[in-house]
Amino acid sequence: MKEYATFAGGCFWCMVAPFDQLTGIISIRSGYARDEQIASEAKQESEYVEAVQIVWDPSQITFEELLNLYWQQIDPTDSAGQFSDRGPSYRAIIFYHNEKQKEVALDSKRKLAQSGRFKNPIVTPILPFSSFYEAEEQQQDYYRKNAFHYKLYKEGSGRTDFLTQHWPKDRSYLKKCLTPMQYFVTQENGTEPPFTNLYWNNKKKGIYVDLLTGEALFKTSDQLPSHTGWPIFKRPILYGNIKKVPAQHSTALKSKEGDNYLGLLLTEENSEYYQVNSAALRFIPKEKLKEEGYEDFLILF
Repeated sequence: MKEYATFAGGCFWCMVAPFDQLTGIISIRSGYARDEQIASEAKQESEYVEAVQIVWDPSQITFEELLNLYWQQIDPTDSAGQFSDRGPSYRAIIFYHNEKQKEVALDSKRKLAQSGRFKNPIVTPILPFSSFYEAEEQQQDYYRKNAFHYKLYKEGSGRTDFLTQHWPKDRSYLKKCLTPMQYFVTQENGTEPPFTNLYWNNKKKGIYVDLLTGEALFKTSDQLPSHTGWPIFKRPILYGNIKKVPAQHSTALKSKEGDNYLGLLLTEENSEYYQVNSAALRFIPKEKLKEEGYEDFLILF
């Protein structure tokens, strides 16, 4: 059994990755949904907005849960576009496919308005689904195919800062897509067991990225032999992608965009070392960098 959900939230590049992580998602396609409201007001034959169409299994995830994640990706107080993308084609809209979805969406919108999370009114329209056509293949899964450019775009658009400001702690959805250890480490500042984790003794060439956001963090040529049982690095690939957060008797390391816990900064003989949990990382071998959208980092090898 499967159902469809269609969401517009500005540039469709940014609307795929969050849902891709959820259990119960069958497929996500970027494309263009017809906005009947704009078409009617403008007296045009049609008007389309950038959107994603999600095919999902209702036995594993509910429409309400999809909506909860949707609100966390957009500015629901903006009716004229989303972040740096302006104009009707970038409006945020929830398209319902049946009356049940309409009821759930209206209730979800009402709850968000009553929560007081936003000072301005919630203006995201809830409209009947009309039609959807897919974008070109090069636009599909853009966050995977062009990971480096995607990260620059998302951060430069203002979306990342806005979402971090308004949804700083609401990450319960991550329990559906992370293992208990990954959640414990990245969201609860936990520490995995030494010597039994994935990368403490990795010998392959490649880079390590943030498990959730894909931010490039470390490269294997900077990985040191570990006597502690966790991966240790001399330096990050980009210092700007790592945050140093003072903690009791130590300095914690977090990813800049995701604000996910990574590990600890160690100091020894006036030198700094980055001790990181494997559970916070995803390793991309050198031979797969181009395939995964990290071609710019091949120059490091």
